[in-house]
Amino acid sequence: MSDFTNTAAENLQRANEILEETGLFRIWESVGAKPHLVGSLRTGLLMKHLDIDLHIYSDPFSLSASFAAMAELAQNREIKRIEYANLLETEEKCLEWHAWFQDDDDRLWQIDMIHIHADSPFAGYFEKVADRIREALTPETRHAILAIKNEMPLENKANSIAIYQSVIRDGVRNYREFLEWTRNNPADGIMEWMP
Repeated sequence: MSDFTNTAAENLQRANEILEETGLFRIWESVGAKPHLVGSLRTGLLMKHLDIDLHIYSDPFSLSASFAAMAELAQNREIKRIEYANLLETEEKCLEWHAWFQDDDDRLWQIDMIHIHADSPFAGYFEKVADRIREALTPETRHAILAIKNEMPLENKANSIAIYQSVIRDGVRNYREFLEWTRNNPADGIMEWMP
């Protein structure tokens, strides 16, 4: 295995350890919510951008339960910052929570927790996207995606869906080709693509 595929495997392992250490699933379940992994952790394609993405559902939807979950998470001394956005009146119909966890190597992991109202058109959508991406991966496309993510500068974070689309659908195989692809395929807002 190349160095960057080793890094990806180590990051996946560490992300799962962080989920255990923070008790995130237990915390959300304790307020009557159901968390689901989405994004790079669910697809197995977690590279340099250290993020853990969760979509969370509750019925009935409860603003106070969402705040209660964050109050409990904030008790963890490794959580260094929490941010919140109320997007219930937008098309997304969700609360956005972002927390930063500092690991033993002083690396900051961003934990994105999107508490989604059942009426949101995106309820359950990104779980399907991640599963379809994972199913569509071949050893070649997995290698290409990780190579692009590895070469991408941290300050130029691209939407991972754009990388997956360029590689799986359009045959992009390296970072130079991906930059060309993004010039020809500008993205606005939420990218709705799945293989």
